Amino acid sequence: MGCVAVAALTATAFTTPAHADSGSGHQATQKAMDAAVAAGVPGVAGQAKDAHGTWKGTSGVGDLDSGAERGAHDRYRVGSVTKTFVSTVLLQLQAEGALDLDDTVERWLPGVVNGNGHDGSKITVRQLLNHTSGIFNYTADPDIARKAFTTDFLKHRYDTYTPEQVVAVAMSHKPTFEPGADWSYSNTNYVLAGMVVEKVTGESWEDEIEERVIDPLDLDATSLPGTDPTMTRPSSRAYSKLAPPDSEGKTYDVTEMNPSVAGAAGAMISDSADLNRFYSALMRGKLLPAQELKEMKTTVPVGDDAPNMSYGLGLMKMGGLSCGKEVWGHSGGINGSSTYGVTTEDGRHSLAFNFNGDWAGEAGPLVEGEFCGS
Repeated sequence: MGCVAVAALTATAFTTPAHADSGSGHQATQKAMDAAVAAGVPGVAGQAKDAHGTWKGTSGVGDLDSGAERGAHDRYRVGSVTKTFVSTVLLQLQAEGALDLDDTVERWLPGVVNGNGHDGSKITVRQLLNHTSGIFNYTADPDIARKAFTTDFLKHRYDTYTPEQVVAVAMSHKPTFEPGADWSYSNTNYVLAGMVVEKVTGESWEDEIEERVIDPLDLDATSLPGTDPTMTRPSSRAYSKLAPPDSEGKTYDVTEMNPSVAGAAGAMISDSADLNRFYSALMRGKLLPAQELKEMKTTVPVGDDAPNMSYGLGLMKMGGLSCGKEVWGHSGGINGSSTYGVTTEDGRHSLAFNFNGDWAGEAGPLVEGEFCGS
């Protein structure tokens, strides 16, 4: 659910030989995959697509018990990458005249954003999408955080959460700041965005994504599981320490979980090929008219901790690469799974990859290697 920053974390390594297809030009990406496994990630799987074709690379293991290797076609939980899909639907609805992103949240969800200083009449849908609403992030609530991210997860992994429940949790806290005054990542924003989609269309946000994005792009590996805790196949196992990321404690298999705790903020399952196809199509104008794509790419700074990153409408712009290139996309973290999907602004060079552990790994070198290496 979280927006995965380019993190450098370490833990015990589970290393097996790396595997890649016979394509050339991606040695630096493969080397970065191997380094991530050496730093403690159980396994990495990813694909890149450019003018020379599709490259597939893996490293490490997909199952710590059997030693089975990760597969380049693995499906995995993509966490907050879901947000780009939700934002795309809302921008399509704006293009159709069904709503305006500068409508207030109160207009579409009367009385929902209210309490402890929250006021939906002062927050726009656009501010939900670019995280400038100031609405409290429900996954930072101590009770939800305990059930979702500590060993209590093992007792609560099959719990069902409704959007109304998690929004009510957020409303029990004070806002992070006044609407528009700053930037702060909040999963509550996208749970509310999913509710707006449903109010505008009369259909679930999942159905709208299926009809408007998944089906037109033939994203056969992409699904929205609702409350189903199982993983679609082919897939690897997902692992977590269920503790602070500096822990060197026990590793838990967290593959099965009811993803309703993430909802429209991060419940989607996909694979690297589908993510590459999606972000490439998005940036090439296949999903949005020019005006809506321009709005999606209008970014705000995310703070001093990430000076090379800015945030649009469910879309991040990332710079700071040694070769001066910029890439667009999103990251995603959910129990046992860390995902990155990025592409160049013209959509012609894309990379998507997944770590099947949530406590270790460094995404930055993979992006650097793919777009600036050889």
